[in-house]
This record gives sequence, C-alpha cells and structure tokens, in this order.
Amino acid sequence: MHEHTDLPALPRFAGPSSEAFAAFHDDFDDASRGHPFPGDAAQDDAPDLDPDLDPDQRWSTWSSVEKGMRGPDPRPEWVVTADAAIDTELGVLKTGKEADVFLLERAVPDEPGQFSLLAAKRYRSSEHRAFHRDSAYVEGRQVRRSRDRRAIERKSSYGREAAAAQWANAEFAALSMLWSAGAPVPYPVQIDGTEILMEFVGEHASTGQADGSPASRVAAPRLARVRPDAGTLEAYWDQLRGAMGTLAAHGYAHGDLSPYNVLAQGERIVIIDLPQVLDLVANPHGTDLLMRDCRTMCAWFRSRGLDVDEGELFAELIAQAW
Repeated sequence: MHEHTDLPALPRFAGPSSEAFAAFHDDFDDASRGHPFPGDAAQDDAPDLDPDLDPDQRWSTWSSVEKGMRGPDPRPEWVVTADAAIDTELGVLKTGKEADVFLLERAVPDEPGQFSLLAAKRYRSSEHRAFHRDSAYVEGRQVRRSRDRRAIERKSSYGREAAAAQWANAEFAALSMLWSAGAPVPYPVQIDGTEILMEFVGEHASTGQADGSPASRVAAPRLARVRPDAGTLEAYWDQLRGAMGTLAAHGYAHGDLSPYNVLAQGERIVIIDLPQVLDLVANPHGTDLLMRDCRTMCAWFRSRGLDVDEGELFAELIAQAW
C-alpha cells in the first residue's frame, strides 16, 4: 500500500474499524465552499468573472485547495498541477439525485503535455438534492464536530449543507483509500467544498489525447451495457472479487454495488459511486448490504453465462473482513 503525504495515512488493519475511516473523511470538514463555474447557483454571490476566460472556464483550483484536499501519492503523471492551467467544462456526464457529474478539461494552453480530462462530481445544493440513502448508510458513521452532528439531525439548512459535505468527504476518502490499496477506482485528484475532481474513465487512456479530440472524450460504458466474451467476462469477475475483497479486508462494503456503477474500460473494470461506503461492524445493516452487493453482481455475471454463487462470494469476503 502506498504511503500518503497529502492525506492522513490509513493503516491497513486486519479487522474492521469505523474510527480510522471516519477520522479520515472527517478531516475534510473544513473544506472551502469551492469554485463554481458561471451558471451554478452559488455563482450569484461570486466576484466578477475573469475577462480573459470564457464563461465555461476558470483558472485551475489545484493550488487554491488546502494540501490535505489533494489525492494520495504517488500522484499519476497525467495530473496537471501548473498554476497556468485552465479548467474548461465540456458537458454533463451524468445527473443524479445527490450529485451531477461533468466532464472537465484541465490544461495549460499551448502545452500539449499539460492536459488531462477529469470527471467533476458536484453534490447538489440543499434546495435541489435528495439524500434518499442516508438512513441505512450513515448508521455507525461518525461526525466529529458536535455542531455539525446536531444540525444534520435537525435537518436545518446548515445541517443539509453539512450532510452534502459529509457525503463528498466520505467519497473522496474512500477513493483515496481504495486507490492506494490498488483497487480499480478512479484516481481522486482533489476535493474542493462539495466538488470532487477525479480521473475521467474513458474509452481511451485517462489523459485522453493531447489534442483534446472528441474521440478522447467518450466515457467508458457501464458494465450493464456490455456483452463481453467468455475470457473477458471471467477477467471482469476476478477483478470484481479482488476489489470487493480489498474493501472487505479494510472492514468495508460498497453498499450499493451494481452493474450500473461499474465501468468497463477495455479489459478492466472500474468501480464508481462510493459515497455510501459503510463499515461492516459499526453499521447494523453492514452484512445485509454486503450480501445484497454479492447477490446483485452475481446475478449479472450469471446472466452473461458465468457460473458464480453469491453465497460463496459472501463467505469469501466475510473471511477477509475478519
């Protein structure tokens, strides 16, 4: 497991523990409100836009976020850290009840080597989101600051904002932990308020093509949409077991795993949508939700012709967790 420098180190422990993960994602509670693009609701109170940039652009926020809000080391070579980089919004990748995901280009003008495509996941404002999964997933999850905990329980306006930050922080922490452990998840570049920038998982390499051509902007299909040959299907299964095993070995389950939040990028799979990652011991629904993950994924692989059993997978994961 790689050591973190920008983020608090996560121990690789033998058994489940809610404290390490809770402390890890709670360290992001004081993140700034972010740097929205023109057109976002939060932009109404923002200062005048830079006249040198187009309405769908902003200066890179890499240097403006606190050190602990950046992804773990070793950082991939494609991550653009130059102050001269510009973020350009290219369109919507996905809309959801809790967050929307946009395609973002971060590049230094006239420097082809300083180019990357990112997925910008932005959790919705309190007026427009619906955290319909809260009750089952947040049980056992710790909130360090008593003010935030009380506000979330009361569901006040501030509490709803704090809840959004908690979901964003939890996802960024989960991505950082899993990426460092070698699991197939997008690399988390940074978190800024309730916006997470992460690796864009496309049909091509994560960096796209240096010229930014449209071909480099095609998102990898969801597992539910593909029909792999027998060899690829078996390889996908082995990768999935390994990823679920990595989570279990750290004491966690995805909790909402399905073929719709697993991407098929060529011969590899990439797991996405991780804000609800849950502690198998601290959460009373932990093992039930893990079993649901096993049942859902095994059903899909069986529908494609692979003989797999959810009971065997569940037993294997529980053994790794304990």
